[in-house]
Amino acid sequence: MVRAGFSRRHKFFPTRTSRIGVAQMKFEILTIFPDFFRGPLDYGIVRRAREAGLIEIGIHDLRAFTHDRHRTVDDRPFGGGEGMVLKPEPIFECLESLHIAPREERMGEDARQTVVLLSPQGELFTQAVAQQLMGRERVVLICGRYEGVDERVSEQLADREISIGDFVLSGGELGAAIIVDAATRLVPGALGNAASSQQESFTANAVEVGVRVAGEPPSSTCGSGGLLDYPHYTRPAEFRGMPVPEVLMNGNHDEIRKWRRRGALRKTLRNRPDLLRQAELSKEDRKLLAEIEAEQERAGR
Repeated sequence: MVRAGFSRRHKFFPTRTSRIGVAQMKFEILTIFPDFFRGPLDYGIVRRAREAGLIEIGIHDLRAFTHDRHRTVDDRPFGGGEGMVLKPEPIFECLESLHIAPREERMGEDARQTVVLLSPQGELFTQAVAQQLMGRERVVLICGRYEGVDERVSEQLADREISIGDFVLSGGELGAAIIVDAATRLVPGALGNAASSQQESFTANAVEVGVRVAGEPPSSTCGSGGLLDYPHYTRPAEFRGMPVPEVLMNGNHDEIRKWRRRGALRKTLRNRPDLLRQAELSKEDRKLLAEIEAEQERAGR
């Protein structure tokens, strides 16, 4: 767990020095609930990446940047309406204390820093967005709260607004933890097997393991090509009368590859057909998809 003794202004998770001498990514989280992150970011891959020095995480309490005895961070909205709005002053002052590059520099193609506002009005967070963030050395995540955040934060501070889904949460803290986790998985060295991040759902333009023949679907050890991941099985081979598909145990890698691709197409068609419209499908993919749709049509009769 996070230990006490860190400044409320600059509260960092303990981090070791990595083998390369400096963390590959540094996350700065601006929040009015710094203790929220004592749990979500102290387990699994994120914790191991921190301890290996691959990433750093700074938690910054916005109340430390207020100037009244009540440490006020919100106020009523101009024009009337329900709820309270997060004030701009603490956010501006906190960001300025971090010495982030000026916004015009952060907007360039080769920018190494970015400032993100977590907001229901933002663009949808996807695996592609996680890959974009992974390319930055420093990512600032501003956690919204209450009815919203003063629009001047979005207009003058944030480089982009991000939403983790089409629903409304009480604040951006959960979204920030999700973004840190998703981006950390992509940092080289964070996963035990580097190919793992290339084999998961939504991973497009993945790096092939081995040689791929033009027009062929990805092999069983490469990315999903933007589709959902294929079904997975492990021991025991039979559980409560439910056997593992025979094809996965016969040792024929070409058949396994085709079975997995078919499974990915079937699951995507069933759960996320929208992904099929933007996925790069080969001739074999389209043939398999036609067979799956025909099977479903026969079953529905």
